[in-house]
Amino acid sequence: MPRSRKPASPFRYFNSSPDIIRPVVLIYVRFPLSLRNVEDLLFERGIDICHETVRLWWNRFGPMFAADIRRQRVSRMKRFRQWR
Repeated sequence: MPRSRKPASPFRYFNSSPDIIRPVVLIYVRFPLSLRNVEDLLFERGIDICHETVRLWWNRFGPMFAADIRRQRVSRMKRFRQWR
């Protein structure tokens, strides 16, 4: 009997934790900051990463996070419509 495969994590080849990557990408997308501003903001909080790392994470994970947010909004809208 074949074993079921667990879906591979999109974070598997990155040295940083998903707990760091997600807020960094969301900060960059949510606020009108440049990549270097995000780098400086994180450095003040003890996270030393390059602005190119922020760009790489944004390109790689931004669409995935946006899809998750859209999915959550749609499910909330459906629940609200059922409630009304």
